[in-house]
Amino acid sequence: MPLLTAEWRRLHAARRKRLMDLVGDAAIVVLAAAPERVRSRDTLYPYRQDSNFLYLTGFLEPDAVLALVPGRRHGETILFCRERDPAREGWDGPRLGPERAGEELGVDDAYPISDIDDILPGLMEGRARAFYPLGLDAGFDLKLIGWVNRLRGRADGRAPQEFLQLGHLLDEMRLFKSEPEVRLMQRAVDITIEAHRTAMRAVRGGVHEYALQAEVEREFRRNDAQPAYASIVGAGANGCILHYGANASRVRAGELVLIDAGAEYCGYAADLTRTFPASGRYSREQRALHDLVCRAQDAALAQARPGAAFAEIHAAAVLTLCEGLLALGLLKGRLEDAVSGETYKRFYPHKTGHWLGLDVHDVGEYRIEGASRLLEPGMVFTVEPGLYVPADAADVPARWRGIGIRIEDDVLVTRTGHRVLSAALERTADEVEAFMAGTAAA
Repeated sequence: MPLLTAEWRRLHAARRKRLMDLVGDAAIVVLAAAPERVRSRDTLYPYRQDSNFLYLTGFLEPDAVLALVPGRRHGETILFCRERDPAREGWDGPRLGPERAGEELGVDDAYPISDIDDILPGLMEGRARAFYPLGLDAGFDLKLIGWVNRLRGRADGRAPQEFLQLGHLLDEMRLFKSEPEVRLMQRAVDITIEAHRTAMRAVRGGVHEYALQAEVEREFRRNDAQPAYASIVGAGANGCILHYGANASRVRAGELVLIDAGAEYCGYAADLTRTFPASGRYSREQRALHDLVCRAQDAALAQARPGAAFAEIHAAAVLTLCEGLLALGLLKGRLEDAVSGETYKRFYPHKTGHWLGLDVHDVGEYRIEGASRLLEPGMVFTVEPGLYVPADAADVPARWRGIGIRIEDDVLVTRTGHRVLSAALERTADEVEAFMAGTAAA
């Protein structure tokens, strides 16, 4: 497991140290692992660790709590986790246990989670502030409040007087990706590229959307990854539904297929979208809109450099889309009015990108003191312009109706510009058609 290597132990330790430096010696940080979630009765959802907990520890088990106590002489990093239990491990799988946690995770001390009631209140005593992500786990919120009240009820007890949200500090840290993180993200992207190509090879008239979803997600699982989010496979007019999830329709010859799917590898997400023709060739109208979306993405990518405002990426895409929609007759009037009046939103209702990392819509502010955030090296985000012409748009010529197109790539800001992590995946209409023709010939 890459997150438990010596390199990652050092990285997690450095993150914890930086966070402790930010909160100061008068504070304590408390963070609980994600709880297991019941799907129905005694069936659980597949477990996924809380992203902040993963970021600071690399630990993948539930029923765990991390406490960071800056300046504590007997160790600043304390983990509470499940004890080894051969009987339960026979049902649920192996556990690390407190005995191995110090070595494997690089923490100073590890205790059984069953001892937390006796130990954690003492760690909180004398600390002026507690940093904690309130509202994520109601059950643990109540426990924490109970420990604080117990301290306040003692004659000599000195409980934290302030509770502060932990999220903002960690959000800023997580926004900037280190080289080891970029390597994992590139692996997630590479897996996703092959998954999209697998779907392009498998598409044909008559196949169901869910069959293409299965091809994509088989490639994820074959490479020790899983879906980073619910895969979208929309054929024809379904591609105009931004968060389409049924994936149950049959693909018809001549339709476009929009696939928005990304792998999660070691916790890190990819997020790619391609729109390709079921029959291997775009119609004239499909190609016209696809080419326009490609031009919009090129214009957006030209803004992806250090010092540029994040909002300029969206602005560049919008300007290009409006120019093209006016030229095609799908918008009327002046370019300035289309942009300022936002008439384009009928065909392009979403933004052009979002942060990417441990979460597919990753943490990080987009605006600082009211102004659009400036890009800096280490930031990773998507660039995903699109066009969607509703099938029931009676005032639009029939040849355009029901065409939905999105092109999405994952981008890293570098010191000199940017790197498209997903550049290897066929993107332009010519590239897609050539790939699909080669697949058919093979």
